[in-house]
Amino acid sequence: MTRPRIAILGRFTESASALRYRGVVSARALLEGVWAAGGDPVTLLPGDDADALDWTTRLQGMDGVLLAGGGDLDPCHYGGDSQDPSVYDVDAVQDTADLSLATYCLTHPIPTLAVCRGLHVVNVVRGGSLVVDMPAAHRHMVQPITLEAGAEPLGTPGEILHISCYHHQAIDRLGEGMIVVARSDDGTVEAVTIDAPAWMVGIQWHPEDTYRDDPRQRRVFEDLVARARDARAAHAR
Repeated sequence: MTRPRIAILGRFTESASALRYRGVVSARALLEGVWAAGGDPVTLLPGDDADALDWTTRLQGMDGVLLAGGGDLDPCHYGGDSQDPSVYDVDAVQDTADLSLATYCLTHPIPTLAVCRGLHVVNVVRGGSLVVDMPAAHRHMVQPITLEAGAEPLGTPGEILHISCYHHQAIDRLGEGMIVVARSDDGTVEAVTIDAPAWMVGIQWHPEDTYRDDPRQRRVFEDLVARARDARAAHAR
C-alpha cells in the first residue's frame, strides 16, 4: 500500500551545509520518524501570499499534517512583547504560514500532530497564550510524565512516558477546545487533545529525539500515520 503522505511546513534557516543560499528545512530526525512509522513526509515551502495560504489546494494528495517545532512565535500574536530579549528566530512569513495552516487543520478533517512550536501555534489560534521564556532546566533533558484521564490518543491513563524536552516556550493560558492530558512535575503542559474535525493531538516534547529506542515515542508517529491512512481510505470510498 502506498505510504500516507504527511505534510510538514518547512522552517527557514540562514545557512545549511552544501547550500549556497539560505534554506528551507525539516529536521531529519522528524522526517525519519514519520518514515519509520510508515508515512511519507513532504516538506512544504512557507509563504504568505494567497496561493501559499490556499491549503485546500496545497494539501491535495496529503493525508495528514505534522505541525513541527521551530523558532519562537512573535509574542504580538498572543498579546505579548515582541521586543522581549529572550525571543529568537522570529520570522513574520513563517508565523503567517504556521498560523494559517493550524487554522485550516482546526477546521478541516485532516489528521494532525502538533509538536512543540506546532502546539504553541495551535494554542494561540485557539485564543491561548505562551510562557515566553521557560527556565533552562526544561532543555536538553529526558523526564517522566504520567498520562492523565482522556489521554487515550497517546496511551493509557496512568501510563508513564519518558519524554525528550527542549522547552524554551510553553502553554500559559490554555486555548479553547484543548484538554490537558499530561503535565510535568512543575505543571508545564506536556500534552493535549484538541477538538477538531479529525484526530488532532499536541505534544510539548520531541518524539523524534528518542523514537529509535523508545517504542512509546515511535507510537506517536505511528498513530498519526494510522489516522492518515484511515482518512485516505475514507476519502476513497
